[in-house]
This record gives sequence, C-alpha cells and structure tokens, in this order.
Amino acid sequence: MKLDKISIDGKKDSIEVLDKIFSAKINHKLVSAVLYKTNANYKGRHAKTKQQNEVKGPTSKIYAQKGTGGARHASRKAPIFVGGGIAHGPKGELAYKKRKLNKTEKKQSVASLITEKNNNKNLLILSDFSSEIKKTKEMNSIINKLEIKNSLIILDKNSKEKIEKSVRNIPNVKVTDVNHFSAYDIIKFKKIVFTESSVKELEKRYS
Repeated sequence: MKLDKISIDGKKDSIEVLDKIFSAKINHKLVSAVLYKTNANYKGRHAKTKQQNEVKGPTSKIYAQKGTGGARHASRKAPIFVGGGIAHGPKGELAYKKRKLNKTEKKQSVASLITEKNNNKNLLILSDFSSEIKKTKEMNSIINKLEIKNSLIILDKNSKEKIEKSVRNIPNVKVTDVNHFSAYDIIKFKKIVFTESSVKELEKRYS
C-alpha cells in the first residue's frame, strides 16, 4: 500500500509500505495482554523484608513450654517479637517472575497499534532530516507546523543524530529509534511519526 510522505517544507510525496505493518489485522485482545505484561515487568520489586527463617539468631525456645504462666513461644525470631521476621512482607525482586513476551506477540501488537494510528489519521511519515537542527525553538516551530505536538517520533540513526538534542526539552514529544520503542510507547502518545528510512528499517525487522 502507499502512504503520504511529507517533507519539513510541507511538500507531499508517496511511499510504498508493507501491508502487514500499516494495514494489519487489529487485535485488541493481544494488545491488552502485551500492555499488561509490559506494565507488570516495569514495576520495581526492590522492597524486601526478612522472613522468620532469614533472621539471624538462635532457634532455641525463649523459655520453657510449661510452668511459667506465660504464653507458649518458640524463638525470638517469631513475627510477634520486635526484631523478628516479618509475616507476609515484600519478598524482593527475585521472588517475582517476569512475564515473558515472545517476538511474535511484540510484532503483532505493534503492527495492530500502527495500523490503528494510520486508520485514525494519527500517523505521519516524514522525509529524512538532511541537515542538523540545533535550536529547540526551530524544532518546536516544525512540530507546531506539522501538528505533531503529542507524538512518538521514530527516527533512523542519521536523522536522530541531527535533531535529538533540539527535541530533548520539548514536552509531550519522545524521540527514539526502531530498536527502542514498544506498544506501550505507541499507546502513550496521540500521534506516531516515522521517517522514510526508519520505515524501511522497521520493514526489515518484520520481513
């Protein structure tokens, strides 16, 4: 299929793209599953408390079982004592399994979301950036002109080197490349922007 390609100056052209990326079958159930797994894996599980068996100290009873008039107790490591183990506390990162995402799931979810953006006219393909843009003000005027204020910009290597610094301080705009974006990134921003070369790089990964 063919899509419009726009230069920074506003000149329109067309580009041939793969149907299986830009006109794929939209699978909302798969996208939901991928987003759930992605968010679950992002969560930090660093909090850790010691269980009863991890507390250092003797395991002997603190006093005799009978004859003291007090309640029965084992060692001082029991959760009811200060300094003892914590019952049902956080177990740290190693205790939680990371949810696995296979390559097919990732690719199909990304293709579904890119297709949806294209259907909703929230996808834009730009010509490669031929010259370096150093000033944020200049880049901001280009973003306003192209109406891509809330967007994920996926660039090829050369284009990224030329505009990355000028986009860095512009809010609600994220610059990345073909190897470092996910379904979560596409959902987060209203629009998605490619360059001609980044489209070709993406197609190589899917072919």
